[in-house]
Amino acid sequence: MKNFLVTKLLERLYIFLNFATNLPFHHRMLQSALLKQLIQQAGFSACGMTRATHVSTQRSQELQQWLAEGCHGKMDYLARNVDKKLDPRLLVEGAKTIVSVAMNYYPGDWDDTETHNTDFCDEMDQKERFHRKNALRLSRYAYGTDYHEVVKNKLRQVMQQAGLTEGVDGRVFVDTAPIDEKYWAEQCGLGWRGRNCQLIIPGMGSFFFLGELVLTHEVDRYDAPAKNHCGTCHRCLDTCPMQALRGDGTMDARKCLSYLTIECRDELPQEAKKKMGNCFYGCDRCAEVCPWNQRFARATEIVELKPREAICNMTPTDWQTLTVEQYRQIFTHSAVKRAKFEGLMRNIRACKERNE
Repeated sequence: MKNFLVTKLLERLYIFLNFATNLPFHHRMLQSALLKQLIQQAGFSACGMTRATHVSTQRSQELQQWLAEGCHGKMDYLARNVDKKLDPRLLVEGAKTIVSVAMNYYPGDWDDTETHNTDFCDEMDQKERFHRKNALRLSRYAYGTDYHEVVKNKLRQVMQQAGLTEGVDGRVFVDTAPIDEKYWAEQCGLGWRGRNCQLIIPGMGSFFFLGELVLTHEVDRYDAPAKNHCGTCHRCLDTCPMQALRGDGTMDARKCLSYLTIECRDELPQEAKKKMGNCFYGCDRCAEVCPWNQRFARATEIVELKPREAICNMTPTDWQTLTVEQYRQIFTHSAVKRAKFEGLMRNIRACKERNE
């Protein structure tokens, strides 16, 4: 045990001493290879780095046109601080580098108990419980601990191990600030924005959470942007139950089941009720049909993101009779609270009406 601790201490000392080149602290250049090593050790599946600049003219025009057309629905926060979204240097003073990371959240396959991706709840009895006929479901990302907490904590761990101070050497972002995360993930070489509006990572798929480190230091090597490999495939466009996908990597959120069941507080449109299926929180259909996911998706090894047994154990009757107290217990530290108890029950009632 003593030798193990000494070895680990020496490893950390080596990284600390070699992480930055021999420059004044405020001008130091970080070594990308060592930073990537720390990121991989923290459990991230992919990472890349690019210079912090204004987004491309094409992306700027696309985003502003998308907002002008009202495709963000009632998500008014997306229309705020657009200047910062277009230029991360306005978000972090002195920003020089954007580090984009991806963490696998795929819980496993729930459609076929005989396929190779059936690690949904780890144990066979849990799988059988989940595969019950007419089981009500959530979007795959929602079964574990709130990704905002998990990814942000791991990025903070990376900064600490790299000898960087949050608020001085940069900031951590996970889907809660005006930063164009999929655009920067593309620029960092992680993958490309598919027709389903998700970032597709080659050899891995799209069941990933994204996060960013916006640093005030340069790195010694930046990554090249990723190329799009969707080709002529349009399965996601054909499968989207509400035809929310626009074919150019953007969507009309007002039509999307994920928006309607999570973000929107209004009564669900009749068409949405008819097409929800048994998923009462979000929608995964455009991702499920993607060939990259069908071939490469593998269950996450991140303990915090594995499905909670309390959720897997729920029956349709349990969901329909869910109380506020049960809701709070089951979804403590969960992203599902985004929909609020009232929104969740609205969705569950819609599923019940559809199945009657």
